[in-house]
Order: sequence, then C-alpha cells, then structure tokens
Amino acid sequence: MTDGRSWQGDWRVRLYERVRERGYTSLTAFADARPAVSLNLLAEELGKDDVAGVQVLSGLLIEAERRKQVTRFVRDVLVRELSENLPSGWPAIMDDKARFQVAKALGCWSGDIPESYQESADQVMAALRSTPPPPGWRPLGPDDELLRTLLPDEES
Repeated sequence: MTDGRSWQGDWRVRLYERVRERGYTSLTAFADARPAVSLNLLAEELGKDDVAGVQVLSGLLIEAERRKQVTRFVRDVLVRELSENLPSGWPAIMDDKARFQVAKALGCWSGDIPESYQESADQVMAALRSTPPPPGWRPLGPDDELLRTLLPDEES
C-alpha cells in the first residue's frame, strides 16, 4: 500500500517512465503482458511505494479511449478483478463465502469502469447470476470467449 507518495510530483510522467524502463511502448502493452494480474500488483511492479492501482487504471482507460477499445478495457478490468477475488476460478458451490467473493469482484469491477458502461455491467452481472459459468472458470484475458459474448466489442 502506498503512503501518499504515489500522488507526489507528476505521477503520469513517472508511470510512463517506469513502463518504458521495462521495455514497453504503452501501459496497455505492459498490462497485456500480465493478463489476469490485479491492478494493484501491476502498480506494485511499476513502483512499490509510488505507483497506485488507480493510477494504472486511469492510464489504461485513457489509452483505451484513444484506441477506441474501451469495451476491451472493461473486459480486462473484469478479468483482473475476478482473478484477484476468485483465484481458484468461479465457485462450484455458491455458499455465503463464495457469494461474497463474487459480489466483491463484480462490485469492484463496476466501480472501476466508465459510467457509460454501467448498464452493460448490470446486464453482465445479471447474466452471471442467472447462468453461472462452469465451476473453475477463470478468464485469462479480455478476449475470453464468454466475456466477449457478454461484452462484445462495440467500437469500430
């Protein structure tokens, strides 16, 4: 956890310097090389004490908007939340603990995506509740077949 140093100075410049130091031309390329890794772990890799997960999230959204790939970004964030909160994949038995883990993953995801995607997020959450994925399902990236069905690309 950062102690506020992540917001000191020009954090955007620092973020992209760290990405370039690791041989990547964009934050998206850096994140794509680490599918299903949480935003906080990506931030920690870029700067344990001075980069925050929300900064990585912000940078990824800006890049997605520029590339007109916001739907893919939304799926990517869902993959990262599911991976962090359901490390063994979708629960086989939906007991109270599993329901909480699923709700936490989906709630965090919903809070991290653009407002314009909230209706789609509600539909995805309803679909996952009414027709759960197979036990152990764990999407490994934003191009997962089920996720592409639930959130098809809309950008052209």
